[in-house]
Amino acid sequence: MELLIGLITGIIWGYIFQRARILRFEKHIGLLTLTDLTVLKFLLSGVVVGAIGIQLLTTLGLAPYHLKPTFMAANLVGGVIYGLGWAVLGYCPGTAPGAIGEGSLDGIFGVLGGLVGAATFAHTYPFWKKTLYGIGAYGKISLPMVLHLPPLLVGAIFAGALLAFIAFLEKMGW
Repeated sequence: MELLIGLITGIIWGYIFQRARILRFEKHIGLLTLTDLTVLKFLLSGVVVGAIGIQLLTTLGLAPYHLKPTFMAANLVGGVIYGLGWAVLGYCPGTAPGAIGEGSLDGIFGVLGGLVGAATFAHTYPFWKKTLYGIGAYGKISLPMVLHLPPLLVGAIFAGALLAFIAFLEKMGW
């Protein structure tokens, strides 16, 4: 049953991605050159839904929430690698398979690159764990824990700030 739910969810998201045109190479280049912020607004909208949805589901006891440890240096290096790959390819990992589905064969390089990168990381993990993971290791922390505020309130404030930013981008014509 879980696989069926995953398949249905994937089809729905694929449809939404396709209709929003965020599977297009030119939309990603527009984001990277700051000339078309459609992809950014789409991604921020997803973060808004997630910020409220996750906190609401966990507050109501409908879903478990498992914090992962924070490793600042590893997150920074991973983010740089992710960003460079996106800039070079013109797709993020979530949109490359969708672009392939639309017939853009250049997305194949992104999917293959992601698989090679994941395999490389898996084989070199002991090295990274001994070196990079020790820098800025804060353990299992979250913004609500640091601020000493209820998670749902922090999620709502964060979502509100993102919605205000999206509205600003729309008002500016971006």
